[in-house]
Parts: sequence; C-alpha cells; structure tokens
Amino acid sequence: MKWLQIHITVEKSQVDFTETLLGSLGAVSVTLDDAENQDLLEPLPGETPLWNKVIVTGIYAQEDDEEIDVAALETFIRTQLPSEPMRSEFLEDQAWERTWMDAYEPIQIAEKYWIVPEWMQAPEADAVNIKLDPGLAFGTGNHASTFLCLQWLGKTDVKDKIVIDYGCGSGILAVAALLLGAKKAYATDIDPQAVLATQQNAELNGVLDRLYVGLPEEFNQELAGQKADVFVANILAGPLMMLAEEFSTLIKPEGEFALAGVIEEQVSDVSDVYSQFFDILEVEKRDENWCRISGKRHQA
Repeated sequence: MKWLQIHITVEKSQVDFTETLLGSLGAVSVTLDDAENQDLLEPLPGETPLWNKVIVTGIYAQEDDEEIDVAALETFIRTQLPSEPMRSEFLEDQAWERTWMDAYEPIQIAEKYWIVPEWMQAPEADAVNIKLDPGLAFGTGNHASTFLCLQWLGKTDVKDKIVIDYGCGSGILAVAALLLGAKKAYATDIDPQAVLATQQNAELNGVLDRLYVGLPEEFNQELAGQKADVFVANILAGPLMMLAEEFSTLIKPEGEFALAGVIEEQVSDVSDVYSQFFDILEVEKRDENWCRISGKRHQA
C-alpha cells in the first residue's frame, strides 16, 4: 500500500475548514505543522495551540488495485481553497509510519536521566529512563518549560515524598518524580485525554500503582486535605497567578515547588503573587525566554 499526502498551507483562521475538507474527501488522518518556525506559548491543559500559518496535511490510503485520482482531488480542493499553496507526494507504507517517529530522539535531562521514546532503546540502560509515547498529549520534554521542570525534579529530593503534578498533560513530570523515587504522585488536568495519556505513560514506566490521576474535582476529592512535599505546575502565567492561593493549600509548610510556562517578562508579576505564600529561591531560564520559578512554601 502507498499513502498520498496532500499538504496545504493556510492561515490559522482556515485550519478548521481545511481539516474538515480533507476529512470529507476521505483522509485517514489530518495533521498540523508549523509553516514559519513560530514559537508557541505553553498551552493550558486541554488547549490546542496553533501557529499563524499552518501546514495542514491530509493522508490518503491508496490500495494496490485502486489508484487515487490525484489531479481530480487537487482540482476539487482548489475550488474551495483557490490560492493556498498546495503540494502532494506519495510515501511507501513504512515511510509514512516513520515520518512522525523519526522526529523524536532520546533527550538527556541530566547525568543518568533521560526521556526515551517508547520504541527506542535507552542510551544508558542503568539511567533513570522515562519511556514516553509523545503522541498522546502535550509534554514530551522538547519544550523548554517541560525540560526546566524535569531538570528541577532531577535535582530535588523527591525520594519517598508525595508529589503533585498540576496540569499534567502527558504525565511526564509525575512519571519522572515516581521514577526518581517519589512515594506517591497525584496528577490532574482539565483534559480527559491528558488523564488517559498520564495513565498510559505511567503504566508504560511501571509506576501506575503509585499514581493517582483525575480531573480537578476528582483530584480534590482524592487528596482529601493531604498536602504535597513537592509541587510542580507547568501551565501559563495567568492561571498560575489565579491559582496561587489554592496551590498554597496543597503544599506542606516548607514544601518545595516549581512553576513553569512563564516567559521572562512575566517572572516579576508571578513572583509578586507567589511571594505572599512562598519564598522564591530561584529563577532559571532556558531558550532565551522561558523561565522556571522555584522555592519553598512559607512556614506555618
């Protein structure tokens, strides 16, 4: 079997229409990619961030005994999107399977501490290796804010401690904490897909028995007043500031915390809000603009 890929570059406002169009024409999959190397802010859980210009790709299966009429397909698409750049190509079966997998490589966070796509061999078998399915939900370690949180967990004493991962996405931070020795991790996200992804990635890493993950209401019921020794939230500056007081109730006195999804210009505002409840001990920057704020909960 071969696979036909049709790539169309559109403005952000046209993405939904283009996805629907390609799907209605029989695409077995539709993917979105950046057309201009534009950085995106770390999204809120459940959000789907989009670039200003997007390459929308429809993938069509061509059976050996039935060829796709590419010209007719492109002609019809042109009636709906007359001026948008478009190109097509055929891929062999194996090549299509590899197109997204080849984009991922193991990522070293620190010495003896790696993220490893689940289909790849760990570079160091005796290291802390976080196995991850990058396709499930946001959070692969490639983004600076996720990397900063993973780095912080690696140098924080989490052994035999209770950890909260708020806005868990793929669950990578909760899983990392458990692999680093945490006794229990509680994770939450407003996106049901993220809850499922976290469960699956925890199972993949053999730590599901020490993880609780649920939507916020379920999460609050499960905690039942229990407080974390270590708290991490990788979301956005606005929600972080709105949730500061609530977060303060989830962390033990002198418990350690890290916040990410904050750009350099927002650090002062976020720190001012959190200083009511926390001692700000460190601000770490990566990739020029992304920052992590960390410190400890005030004593009771």
